[in-house]
Amino acid sequence: MFSKEESKQIRQDFWIFFGKRYPRKWLLYDTKVKEINLKFSFDNQKAQVSFDIETHDELIREYYFEKFESLKNLLKAEISEDISLEQNYLRSSGKIISRIYVEKTGVNIHNKTHWPEVFDFFNEHMQKFELFWYEYQDFITA
Repeated sequence: MFSKEESKQIRQDFWIFFGKRYPRKWLLYDTKVKEINLKFSFDNQKAQVSFDIETHDELIREYYFEKFESLKNLLKAEISEDISLEQNYLRSSGKIISRIYVEKTGVNIHNKTHWPEVFDFFNEHMQKFELFWYEYQDFITA
């Protein structure tokens, strides 16, 4: 087990090394839609790349989620057959959001031997998520 401080340092090291391996500016929070962000997530069990729809207004969250849901076949074709769409995704913080994501299981942020495969997973899938956003953002936000 790692102490809280050791775990924090390992997480920081992961993101620093990822940034060095793939030194580019990712879209992430710059979608121009405050409720929709692209995210990288990595914990003790899995890594995810996702569209997160976060707002206190359930109607707005539902509206955007339904837009993504209507594009499900395109999401599968352009990002991954294994894409998941969850309207009520429970984050570890206890907050409920909507999340459209791909996931790599069996990896652990504390195991540095897993890092290279997660770096590649993040790079490959985030590029696909970004291209999807650029292609369909007008429809999603209309």
